Amino acid sequence: MYVKVCGISDPAVARFSVERGADAIGVVMSAPSPRHATPEVAAAVVRAAHETAPATDTVLVVREMDAREAADTAVRLGFDVLQLHGAYSPEDFAAAISRIPRVWRATSLAREPDVRAGALGEERLLLDGVAAGSGESWDLTAIDHQRIGDGWLLAGGLDPESVATAVRSARPWGVDVSSGVESQPGVKDLDRIVRFIAAARSA
Repeated sequence: MYVKVCGISDPAVARFSVERGADAIGVVMSAPSPRHATPEVAAAVVRAAHETAPATDTVLVVREMDAREAADTAVRLGFDVLQLHGAYSPEDFAAAISRIPRVWRATSLAREPDVRAGALGEERLLLDGVAAGSGESWDLTAIDHQRIGDGWLLAGGLDPESVATAVRSARPWGVDVSSGVESQPGVKDLDRIVRFIAAARSA
């Protein structure tokens, strides 16, 4: 089970997460978010993750930023992956992919009921709840595996207590967590990170 710990804005937490088995760490650059990281902090988190485990996927997560600007920012700061979250067009994805080959798409079934993995050329699809980053759970029975396809990540409402059940129900390729491993918005809880990774892989 591929595990991404998102919303990291502390290099020490990035190192810890990778040491405990996270496959990817995500950094949010979106000013309204309590997890927003400045370019300087983002670059430091990327360095910490790569120095600890070079194969770690470092993911820049954006929501409102122009797709071309986001792709250029991801490359400049050393990220491996750009994750576009929300209302980005096929043209936005094409523009981003021309600048950074690995682009992920994050959306919800509420926004795109007929979503299919890879439909916009993205490397990975991430299915989230309606309110991204809220930690709110959503109806996993709405997932149509035959239509969506393979290689997608599950997000939204996951925490150490719920992730094993969610994995068994939704059968994703990977999982993504942010608020579910926090003690307060934007502050990661190291014990919860350890328990989340173990629970995700126990299912």
